[in-house]
Amino acid sequence: MKVIIIGAGVLGVSVARQLALAGEDVLLLDQRGAGTGTTATTFAWTNSSRKPDPDYHRLNLAGMEEHARLAEQLRGAPSYFPSGALQWADAANEQRLAGNVERLQAIGYPAHWVTPDEATRIAGDLRIPATITSVAHFPSEGYVLPELFVNNLLADAEQHGAKCAIGEVVAIDDRPDEVAVTLAGGEVCRGHRVVLAAGRWTERLAARAGIDVPMVTDTGRGAQTVGLLGYARSPGLDLRCVIHSPGLNLRPAADGHTVLQALDLNADVDPADPPSMDGDLANTLARRFSALLTDPSRAPKINLRIGFRSLPADGHTVAGYASAQSRVYCLVSHSGVTLAPILGRLVAAEITTDQEQDLLRSFRPTRFTDVRRSDIEVDQHATNLGEQ
Repeated sequence: MKVIIIGAGVLGVSVARQLALAGEDVLLLDQRGAGTGTTATTFAWTNSSRKPDPDYHRLNLAGMEEHARLAEQLRGAPSYFPSGALQWADAANEQRLAGNVERLQAIGYPAHWVTPDEATRIAGDLRIPATITSVAHFPSEGYVLPELFVNNLLADAEQHGAKCAIGEVVAIDDRPDEVAVTLAGGEVCRGHRVVLAAGRWTERLAARAGIDVPMVTDTGRGAQTVGLLGYARSPGLDLRCVIHSPGLNLRPAADGHTVLQALDLNADVDPADPPSMDGDLANTLARRFSALLTDPSRAPKINLRIGFRSLPADGHTVAGYASAQSRVYCLVSHSGVTLAPILGRLVAAEITTDQEQDLLRSFRPTRFTDVRRSDIEVDQHATNLGEQ
């Protein structure tokens, strides 16, 4: 079977690898290159700690478990780290954290309280401010180095015969006997199936095949899809896990670097007027980071990057054929990093066997059929950028 995958982000590459392992003829297309879209600007925290919808929670749990299995299979430098995560609360946030810990413990999700001294040993090279009143530990969570993860997946896919090419898709013709994909240069690629894994471009490309995949498409100032990340090159830290503190989230990156996220700053981010390296947003991020350093006199050096998230209209993953007759399989998720390994395996299984996978039953694109956009219910937990 010839399968064309549109989009070489973390989801598309994951599916490509699994299909190649199954012996299928795979062509992976991307307009700029593997991992250069949303995947390049993600906090990359693997978790299911704030996803109360039962089906969505179950899918994310499976994604976390699949990451551990996949890590044993992939060659190359490690890109997945089951480091655990810490969430710190001050007086203003302790009730919310306590409620979430209680909920998670009731459903068997690993979560427990730790003392500040225990948290310091878990976190590594950070100072816990005196304003912190409680700390919860989530030992099953972790993080991914997205660029390295995609490169490892792609290398394995190509080793098993997948081909990757640069090309901008301008048309998708979903026919009874094949799918024809037309590129900007006029080239037409034909296959038995197409996987549309184009991230935030999914709605636009799906429409070209007569398919409706409602997504949040606003990219203006403070939009839900817009997020700011800071990449601290110095000071180098021995940070050992993901941290969520009031005002700043942190995760380790390569070479002692740190990825920073301050959710409240997103409201002031305008992609049309990106924040400068010495502007108010950069200074605020640096000040909050310095407050957590064991030596706050070390001035941070932080690069800023604006991310555009792939956000289905109701906040939940879309995975499935556009209709019973369609040869186009739609795949898009706001939890892409957590879900990539499990979605890669399950989507490939559905394509190669035509057998429905139970974990994906609730996430079909057909749930939007004949539903007005104004009537789509949004899961606010799923759409919070800091939850992914």
